[in-house]
Amino acid sequence: MAETWSRRLAERAEARRAEGLWRARPTLGPEDGRLDFAGNDYLGLARDPRLAEAQAEGARRFGAGGRASHLVCGHQDVHEALERRLAALTGRPRALLFSTGYMANLSVLQALCDRHTPVFQDRLNHASLIDGARLAGAPSRRFHHRDLDDLERLLSRAPSDAPALVVSDGVFSMDGDVADVAGLSATARRHDAWLMIDDAHGLGVLGETGDGCAGRAHGVDEVPVLVGTLSKAMGSAGAFVAGDEALIEHLVQFARPYVYTTAQPPGVAAATLAALDVLEAEPERRARLHERIARFRREAATLGLSLDASTTPIQPLRLCDSERTLRWATRLGDAGLRVGAIRAPTVPKGEARLRITLSAGHSDDDLDALLDGLAACQREETA
Repeated sequence: MAETWSRRLAERAEARRAEGLWRARPTLGPEDGRLDFAGNDYLGLARDPRLAEAQAEGARRFGAGGRASHLVCGHQDVHEALERRLAALTGRPRALLFSTGYMANLSVLQALCDRHTPVFQDRLNHASLIDGARLAGAPSRRFHHRDLDDLERLLSRAPSDAPALVVSDGVFSMDGDVADVAGLSATARRHDAWLMIDDAHGLGVLGETGDGCAGRAHGVDEVPVLVGTLSKAMGSAGAFVAGDEALIEHLVQFARPYVYTTAQPPGVAAATLAALDVLEAEPERRARLHERIARFRREAATLGLSLDASTTPIQPLRLCDSERTLRWATRLGDAGLRVGAIRAPTVPKGEARLRITLSAGHSDDDLDALLDGLAACQREETA
């Protein structure tokens, strides 16, 4: 039996390498030296010393670990304070902390859905949303990307005697475009369905106060289930679900990934509270980020680079071919620039791309280096 398993693993590995889709995990030190255009630190907070000090102080006060689940003895007052701040930021009655965004999405879909609950998902939703519906055993249909007419058609064919759930990313992680939250909400309400938005990449970046694309502008009546992550613009770690009292209590009672997981380390919660202080006190970070985005797009256009229509920090440059994408990423890496080389199965075959992400922490010189590196890749192809 052991030999059968070893052969099976070897065959899968060989097939993935042959397709040019093998993934390598880089190990980075604190002084890697390369400019980061691959991460999701949109506001430049991940290395902010104020967050590091808050996390250290939180660990000194409460201990390094959560000790037990939130329902046993892991939920401490620093967690409670953070949940209250997140509820206030998003304009919801309550919020519930999770250790990761993946776990938050699995929890919501597992707790709300079963084999009698039809789920309608945007075709480009994050893998955690797709997996959550599978975990719940819910019948799932995927509508064309940002296509409200297709969603309307699918909802009109759904059984009228079952509660339905419409699910969408807020900002799509590989394309950088933004969901039509108002349109999704109106369509869902016409069919008496709930709407769930995963605003992982919008929180801290979009909205007048950094409350994301589905925050105060679209209250709990329009978006009953709002998920946000704290590991991107907030610069720390973890996630949350925000909604009304009934939703949050339902998750506490029935979301198995929440009930049976050790609480988030309290120092991480303390760091996120510090990040929320910065978000509120320094709106110029968001303004600078959007200026960086506008400048990059403007100058990339002068180079003839065909970027997707994104106004968020996620700027995809589609190269289509996986080998070409890896070649460009390697060339940029040799020039001291780290970018994401995204290939199947993360994106459909034939849609490989460089996923370039921008940050408020990038200087003019950083952007110049990136643009020079991309121009060099172009020249090498035509030489």
